[in-house]
Amino acid sequence: MICVSLARTRHRMMIAEHQVLKEKGAELVELRVDWLSRAPELSRLITQRPTPVVFTCRRPTDGGRWKGSEDERQTLLRAAIVAGVEYVDLERDVATKIRRYGKTKRIVSHHDFVQTPDDLEEIYASMCELDADVLKIVTMANSPADCVRLLKLASNAKIPTIAFCMGEFGVISRLLCGRYGAPFTYATFSKEREIAPGQLSFDEMHKLYRYDQVTKATKLFGVLGDPIGHSLSPLLHNRAMQQIGFDGCYIPLRVSPDQFSSTLDDFEWLGMRGYSVTIPHKETALAKYPLCDDEVRKIGAANTIYRDDDGAWRSANTDLPAAMESVKLGLKDLESFEGKRVLILGSGGAARAIGFGMLHAGAAVVVTSRTTNRARTLAESLGCRYCTWENRGSEGIDILINCTPVGMSPNVDDSPFPEHWLQEEMLVFDTIYNPEQTLLIRQARERGCRTVTGIEMFVRQAALQFKLFTGQEAPLDGMRETLRRAISAARME
Repeated sequence: MICVSLARTRHRMMIAEHQVLKEKGAELVELRVDWLSRAPELSRLITQRPTPVVFTCRRPTDGGRWKGSEDERQTLLRAAIVAGVEYVDLERDVATKIRRYGKTKRIVSHHDFVQTPDDLEEIYASMCELDADVLKIVTMANSPADCVRLLKLASNAKIPTIAFCMGEFGVISRLLCGRYGAPFTYATFSKEREIAPGQLSFDEMHKLYRYDQVTKATKLFGVLGDPIGHSLSPLLHNRAMQQIGFDGCYIPLRVSPDQFSSTLDDFEWLGMRGYSVTIPHKETALAKYPLCDDEVRKIGAANTIYRDDDGAWRSANTDLPAAMESVKLGLKDLESFEGKRVLILGSGGAARAIGFGMLHAGAAVVVTSRTTNRARTLAESLGCRYCTWENRGSEGIDILINCTPVGMSPNVDDSPFPEHWLQEEMLVFDTIYNPEQTLLIRQARERGCRTVTGIEMFVRQAALQFKLFTGQEAPLDGMRETLRRAISAARME
């Protein structure tokens, strides 16, 4: 079950949004009365409540906004219990001061907005002695490993326990705590109204990640990156799984470079089945799981990690076939890349994969980067030429491929290749997919170039990952439409 937190300054807005949540299918709502600008009017909030509620009045020391005295706050909590609210949230230091009464269930809670403490298990053990119907322990995740500690706590609990982490590292624990026994998790009314760090909206939890349908049988996947909040991969993969009726959940996973290997070791306890891999982990992923095809080993980077039929972890690179197919779309009459002159902008994992593919298809490849040393290093590893960023316009080319983030949202007025260097009939392929119509693509069309947008590569590489993850063909057209709608919606916000 998902508990949706309502935090508004006015009673009428809290009441109105409570009704909206009922209509959306919410089963439990937390009333954060500490946010109200005036003294809470209990009868207005709960007499005709459309759903069961958790009544919460949080002190500033616990991340709340209560401005009254502590005696007034405790009196309000007692009044809510007498009025018969379904749940009341009591911090562990006041749980012994407020007695059980009637049918109201007691949530005894502890929050740490700084860390996941070393003595977490001791804190939890002390909470078990406080006459709770539900225990709630929420900490700040400073690494993904903290999430596993909290989920293990919920999994082994004798008393129903809500245990998850806050912050961007903590998203996985918010999404999976129900799988490990938590009676409910928390969400916010909308993405714009985050109450605690890393909190997801009710619509995301309910529709995208299908929280209430995630069980021990659900297969788990994710995308590894740093940063990761911008990624549209969760939307693409989860929608595709829903479309074909596959019981899976795909989760955004922020992992810092220094914690990559240890995080994947920690996540073994979760039973993860596969990962997409993005910046900056593609080379590290291959080093962690070196079992792969010769082609991937030669590229030296992986964008996919998955379990094979024997349960062993394998690395793959779906960027390469996706990119090659995308370029062929732009050159409809192309039978071979033999002799084509290709300039690749960038020196990351995508540039490496595409450069490798073009060279092996017989093209003459030149790589360039805003950091000359990186371009030189990539060129040496691929066995091709490089040029300085300043001289990139002097190369006579048939195909231009942008693998840099220049032009990506929100910097949509930037281009990695000045317009006057674009030549008619040149093919311009921009791997950026958000926005689809980058400044580079728009200017290339105006100059008479053939163009391919990053939508094609992104969807095709995701579809190949999907097949490795699920063993089933991806709904390619559905994935393409999902991505375009998401980009369009983001542009309208």
